[in-house]
Amino acid sequence: MTQTTFETAYQEIFPFWEEIPASDRAYICQHSLSLHYPKGTHIHDGQECSGVILILSGSLRVSIMSETGKDITLYRLYKGDMCMLSASCVLEAITFDVFIDAEEDSQCYVISGPAFAAVSKRNPSIKIFSLEAAVGRFSDVMWVMQQILFMSMDKRLAIFLLDESARTGSSTLSLTHEQIARYMGSAREVVSRMLKYFANEGLVEVSRGGIEILDKKGLRKLTV
Repeated sequence: MTQTTFETAYQEIFPFWEEIPASDRAYICQHSLSLHYPKGTHIHDGQECSGVILILSGSLRVSIMSETGKDITLYRLYKGDMCMLSASCVLEAITFDVFIDAEEDSQCYVISGPAFAAVSKRNPSIKIFSLEAAVGRFSDVMWVMQQILFMSMDKRLAIFLLDESARTGSSTLSLTHEQIARYMGSAREVVSRMLKYFANEGLVEVSRGGIEILDKKGLRKLTV
């Protein structure tokens, strides 16, 4: 990839781009890679500084994991999104480990963490942008924690199904019970029992191929 290719993308994404010296812009581009991650690839495993990830296509899943190996999805990233939590060397105040996996075949630009950190030390505007980007994601994290701690399972599942339907633009969700449980930080058995209850109430139809939402209005009543 040429510097011009990266720079065109970074001009649109980074509000500080024109404020920093040309030498620093060139340095960031020189330490950028265009990478393809096949579905299922483990991109970031906790403590290492993988770098700043910009998603050009596909979908990435950001999660945390307990000592027993149970993981909880914090949020997902799509085209146009950026992940700063994978660059622990840039955000030294972030002391917890996150894990990032490719949910779909994904094309990304990845800026070297040490290179981005070095430039940010010379340019306060980059540091401010990085912190604001990370803080912005904590609203998503707090929403997940609020659901887990304070919401009943039927309400959480109804919200999840409606959100997935809105995101994909379809009432048919090609998700397994295991996938839903992982996204929600629950057990597969609990999800299966609740989906069976939803099916008995005529809200959804569960099949081997996924879940068909039959009554969105009914699901919405569960979310209030």
